[in-house]
Amino acid sequence: MSDGDMIVVRNNPDMKRYEVLVDGALAGFADYRLHDDRVVFTHTEVDVAHNGRGLGSRLVGEALDDVRRQGLFVTPLCQFVVSYIRRHAEYADLVRHP
Repeated sequence: MSDGDMIVVRNNPDMKRYEVLVDGALAGFADYRLHDDRVVFTHTEVDVAHNGRGLGSRLVGEALDDVRRQGLFVTPLCQFVVSYIRRHAEYADLVRHP
């Protein structure tokens, strides 16, 4: 990955996951389940070829922004999402546990 790479984060509701693409190729994803007014994040993964580039953080940050825009809440079961929210307190108000 270089500075000129095109990075896109998108929701793929058919697969129930947010995806991060680098130059059109899937580089990582955050799986989720919908439960009432909550998005339950269950697993986040970034291809090892892209480790250390901040793609996981970008993926989760943009996913949480999308959840907020939809007026939904988050239940983070995935440890990466839990850690991200702990480091970015501006998302703490989204967290709802069952």
